[in-house]
Parts: sequence; C-alpha cells; structure tokens
Amino acid sequence: MIYKITDNILSPLGETTAQNYEAVKAGRSVNLTKGTVPIVRSEGLTRFEAMAVKSAKCAIQEAGIDPGKDNVVLILSTTKANIEVLSQGNEDPGPAHAAKSIAEELGVVTEPIVVCNACISGVAAIILAQRLLEHRDYDYAIVCGADVLSEFTVSGFQSLKAVSEEPCRPFDMERLGLNLGEAAATMILTVDSGQWAIEAGAIRNDAFHISSPSKDGEGARLALEAIGAEAVKDSLAQINAHGTATMFNDQMESVAIERAGLNTVPVNSLKGYFGHTLGAAGILETIITMAALDDHTVLGTKGFEERGVSGKILLSSENQTTDKDRFVKMISGFGGGNAAIMASKIRNEELGMRNCDYPADGNFSLFTPLSSLKITSESVTIDGKPLELQEKGGALLTEVYKRYIGDYPKYYKMDVLCRLGFVASELLLRRCDEREDETAIILFNHSSSIQADKNYQTSIADPDNYFPSPSAFVYTLPNIVTGEIAIRHHIQGETSFYILQEKDEQMMEKMIEASFADPGTRRILCGWIDAEDDDHFEAELKTIEI
Repeated sequence: MIYKITDNILSPLGETTAQNYEAVKAGRSVNLTKGTVPIVRSEGLTRFEAMAVKSAKCAIQEAGIDPGKDNVVLILSTTKANIEVLSQGNEDPGPAHAAKSIAEELGVVTEPIVVCNACISGVAAIILAQRLLEHRDYDYAIVCGADVLSEFTVSGFQSLKAVSEEPCRPFDMERLGLNLGEAAATMILTVDSGQWAIEAGAIRNDAFHISSPSKDGEGARLALEAIGAEAVKDSLAQINAHGTATMFNDQMESVAIERAGLNTVPVNSLKGYFGHTLGAAGILETIITMAALDDHTVLGTKGFEERGVSGKILLSSENQTTDKDRFVKMISGFGGGNAAIMASKIRNEELGMRNCDYPADGNFSLFTPLSSLKITSESVTIDGKPLELQEKGGALLTEVYKRYIGDYPKYYKMDVLCRLGFVASELLLRRCDEREDETAIILFNHSSSIQADKNYQTSIADPDNYFPSPSAFVYTLPNIVTGEIAIRHHIQGETSFYILQEKDEQMMEKMIEASFADPGTRRILCGWIDAEDDDHFEAELKTIEI
C-alpha cells in the first residue's frame, strides 16, 4: 500500500486542487471556446512542459520533499506531450525529451519514466508508482499527468466523429460525444504515510479492437475484479468512471460495472467539468474524487439527465453527501486498455486489498526466461539463431510476414511500429504455451510513435487538402502495438507502454520485475521496440515467466 502526501491541479478552472474542487462543486465547467490553461512559459520550455512543471513544483513544495535525491522518481503521464511543435514546422523530439526537460527544471536527478498508454495513462502511472514504491526502488514518486489542446488531437478525435459541439453529457440518453480539455495534475506518493492510500491497481486488455471497446466491457470488468472491488462494495462511496460521453465507452462501462457486481455503488463522471484531458485525466479525476470525499461529497455528473446505457448503474446530476471514504477510479482507452485503482482514507491494512506482498529483501528476480528475439533493419534472430532472409528495411518485415505468418491481412494497415511488434510477437509467442489471461505485454522505446505522428501531421498540414485520417490518427499512440498483439493472441492481461530517454536495461528490468506485482501475471512479453521510420527499426524482446 502506498500513500498520497499532497497534490496539485492546474486547469482552466484554477491553479490549485482547492480552486478546482470548489469550482466543480459549484457546478462550473471549462468554457468550450476558451478552455485553455493560462500559463507563462519559462525560457527553454514548451507550453506543455511549463504546465507540467508548474503543477509538479506546487505539489513538491507542499510535500516538502527534496527532488534532487536518488530516492525520488518522476513518472510523466501523457498521450502526445509536445506534439503541437509538429504543426509549427519543427521536429518533435518526443515525450522522453519532454520528460527530461521537466525533470531538469524540477531538479529531479533520477531517470524520468513516461507512461504512454493512451487514455489510461494517468491511472497506469499511479499503478506503476505503486509497484516501484512497494518494490522499494524509490521512496517518493512525483506522478504528473499533462496534455494540451492542439490541432493534432482535436482534428484526430473529430475525424473519428467522437467530438460533441455541445457540452458533453456522460451516460445520458442524448449524449453526442466528448469534449476535449487540457490540464496538468500531480500527486506525490510515498510508501510511508499520507492523506490517502492507494490500496490496489490493475490493468487489463479486452483484446477486442484498437479504437473501440468490447460491448460486454470485458477488459474493464477484469480490471475491477482484479482490484477486489466487489468484496468491499458496501464500503465504496462511489466509482469515478471514465465517462467520456461517447456512445461506446459509456455503454461499455455501465455493462462492466454491472457485470462486476457493483451496480449498487454510485457512479459519476467528471468530463462535464473538465472535458477529456487525456494523459492528465486519470490523475486529475482521482485527485478531485479524493477532495470530494474529504468534503463528504459524491459529485454529480454534469450534463446527465436520463440514463442512456443498458447497464443498470446509479447516476445523478446532483451532488450527494456520503460518510464513506473509499472509492474506485476506472478508465479505458485506445489499444484495448482498461485500468482501475482503489483508494481509501482507511489506515487499517486489514481493510486494504493489496496487490502483492513483495519478498522482505526486495528481491523479485525469480522469473525464468523462455525465448528471445532480436530484429533490426537487416536481420532477425530467434534464440540466437538467424532467419535466412533476402530483404532489408521495411521489406524485411513484410518478407517475414509472408514466409512465416501470412494469415492476418490487417498487417498491411499497420504503421511500422505495429508491424514490427506484430511480427516479433508472432515469432516469439508461437514458442510458448497459450496462457492468454496470465500473459502481460510490457514494452519500451525512445521514439514513441514518431513515424505515425509525421504521417498524420501530413494529412492536416495543407489547408487546401485538409483530410484528417482516422486510421492514421489511431496509430499515433505507441501503445497501439500492445493492442494489436493482444487482439491477435487474445491476451487479456496487462498491456503497458513506457518511453525512456535511452535503452536502459537496468531500468527496464526494474519495471518488468515490478510488473509481477499483479497476481494475475505469470508470463510477460517484454522488451525494447523502436522505429524511427519505415526502414530503421529495432526490436529486442523476450518472454519470461514465474
């Protein structure tokens, strides 16, 4: 179990958590036409970086910790980081570079970690912090989520026909889609003590589709069950849902909640107040829910009037009082990802639902290597044995597909990062026994989804030939590769994607070991997978188990 010491929210509604909570409690929401954060940039920082720095600095100062010690880690949650620089004709150096700039401005000396798991990134970042802290890799985690409004993201969601021109209406009969927002939100977490405890967390994939959730809410249900929510449902004040106000998400979440046996617990969404803040959403909404329960309040769902989902869940547009102080935060996103955490002010560990008891000495190096693979632009090697191939670059991947796979035409629709991951996973996983529900996918890289980003930017760069491609937009999320692998192999365990400044084997091993904290994970497909462009790429993956 880990604890929150303090937090901060920076949004158009305020510069502190208190200001944001009071605005929400009063029913105020972000103006759809002027919903940006007023920020003065520091020299050398982008607007995105300046937002993250301002939020994190406020939280660090209030917590009174020294970020310059080697027991402090910065975990940055974001979907697109500095993507707006592409529209300005500049190269986007990627989320890893942004995280490094933020860390340096904060005085953090350890290597920052970027969680890039689409919309579930914020909750996934909290779960990663929980694992690393309980594993005693660090004593403090600065968990910061941020994203900014940009033509890139707005046009992408519009191309998917997911954006409403009116204020969004989560779970409502007349909902038309989401509103996008921007914010930065930070939590300082520790293993010692604090105001709130993070009791449990889990990530599950529904293995259904890269941009649409399964109709039966399978991934979300599995995440709720993994954190033990039903066992303590009578003590839950509420479930804070993702609640995007899109047709499929809200329907899926309602079904998942009912299937998980939680339909007697009040449910709300905060998207009507802030919009969908992408990488900040999971952290911001967790903080606001904590503030609300500190105030003995379950916030109403702004925009909701009449239930428009089939799952029989408890919804209200009005604020309600509660004397309970435990809640569930759930969230879903592209790539089939679903995540949930349970948080509580209860200090009695007998009432907690811990994910894992680590060995007393902190050593968790108990996994067994099964198989390994390395792919470069020029060769493929499996367990030390090279495949005989004729082609190089992107043609090499297609040659492997045609000679060794050949039965999945969707391969030709994928971007290069997904093609690389697909081919690699096909060659590796066929050498393992099928254990879909116990397998996790944990991948790392440096370049994020840079080639897909450039391809999508091209589709919106020319005002005379403006044609945002929904297909190209979806692949601008690096975690889509984990979704493609999960769909192909029906993997419903955890899928996570992390971005590092460089290929740091020690850091990767640390995070992979910590991932076994999830008791549902017995095998992991893991490693480095990076693609600079169609003809320059590298994958070094392995399968391990305990």
